[in-house]
Amino acid sequence: MSRNGQRRPPPAQTALFIGDFPMPRGHVLPTHRHTSHQLAWPASGLLRIRTGQGSWMLPPTLALWIPAGVSHAPESEGDAVLSSLYLQPERCPSSSACWPEPTVLAVDPLLRALLDHLLCDGLAPDARVRAEAVLFDAMRPVPVTDVSVPEPKDPRARAVARELAAHPADGRALSVWGLWAGASARTLARLFVTETGLSFGQWRRRLRMRAAMRFLSEGLPLEAVARRVGYASASSFAAAFHEVTGLTPRRYFPLGGKD
Repeated sequence: MSRNGQRRPPPAQTALFIGDFPMPRGHVLPTHRHTSHQLAWPASGLLRIRTGQGSWMLPPTLALWIPAGVSHAPESEGDAVLSSLYLQPERCPSSSACWPEPTVLAVDPLLRALLDHLLCDGLAPDARVRAEAVLFDAMRPVPVTDVSVPEPKDPRARAVARELAAHPADGRALSVWGLWAGASARTLARLFVTETGLSFGQWRRRLRMRAAMRFLSEGLPLEAVARRVGYASASSFAAAFHEVTGLTPRRYFPLGGKD
């Protein structure tokens, strides 16, 4: 595809084609699947991609490998551009470059330069084939875990969840939330475990990390991000971020989170 989102027919021997799709703030694409493998990442902005296996928040330095046939739904956390590479499964060069499950990959300068090169109009077929071979060698998985934050169905627990989503720094204890929602602390604790699969503490920590990602993508200092999501220091926030996502804030957002 071209930079304006129009599909570009691949040359006769190519294994892939690429396209960009503008995603205004809050835009959600319907859940869908492809017959080809897909590598999806934001050329700019911050994207969330949901699959049946999890939910991932992606800055421009990370991409999600989505195997053929896996249902997924991209959503923009701000004004963003969704870039996608589509690979014909039968042309996948090796099993090591085609993962069977959704996998987060690093979009480092080499990979980005190769993708930009493949977008060039008039690229000769033999040059394209050579670039594709290097491209697959440049795909490198990173140990990022999903950031799913399921919402409880019970109206009392759901009210607490939505209030915290609006104010992630709110540090009230579960017993206080129980008085606010009209349920005992024990009842709320049970509802969070049975309806989200997470304890209340685990759920709130994931919610805070997801909220923090938007601030980090905007380049806010770690101290400011920590305060906005309920942490007293940058160090305690960074430790929690690493525990939830698998990366430190500076590795997840190397261009953001400046001191």
